[in-house]
Amino acid sequence: MSQVVDYQTLMASFADFATRMQKFIHRLGLQVLPQCDHAAIRVNSRQMADKLRQQFLIDGELLSDTQINGRPILIIKLPQALRLEQYRIPCIELPYPKDKHYDSEGWEHIELVLPCEATDCAQLRQALLNRIPTLATVFDGNDAISIKYSSPAGADERLPNPTIAFYCEELCIKVHPHSIEAIIASEAT
Repeated sequence: MSQVVDYQTLMASFADFATRMQKFIHRLGLQVLPQCDHAAIRVNSRQMADKLRQQFLIDGELLSDTQINGRPILIIKLPQALRLEQYRIPCIELPYPKDKHYDSEGWEHIELVLPCEATDCAQLRQALLNRIPTLATVFDGNDAISIKYSSPAGADERLPNPTIAFYCEELCIKVHPHSIEAIIASEAT
């Protein structure tokens, strides 16, 4: 992650983040997944989150402002999608800080979609292994990549969206079965 000074610096740093992320995607074999629905930013202060919110909303559209795990998490649709290899990333996630302090602020992770009917992490893991058998080495712990399983949800979400996160150094790729826009739509029903 790079240090966030302002909106322009953040956006300028995306190219370097994308280059590093591409290598991680290929290392895992995840480039076969069809969609990257958003990229996430991490900041340490509410003031920085407020400032970025204002700047993103000059041209962007606020799709969601939901309390998850005790803090606001914004999903903002960009006027122009970010580009990461074959992916067009239409949205950013801007979580407000909680109790954790990050060594550096900036781009933190991307989220890829594996369309499937998984309703829990075990089913999602199996769907990933069916699609990318080489991930067995990673899941077996024979690689320097750590894995976290979770099922984050907003209060009004109706669609289960289990998540598997792969971590290596300062990079994180999360995989889930439904796009962020489908999850937001589920909140409206």
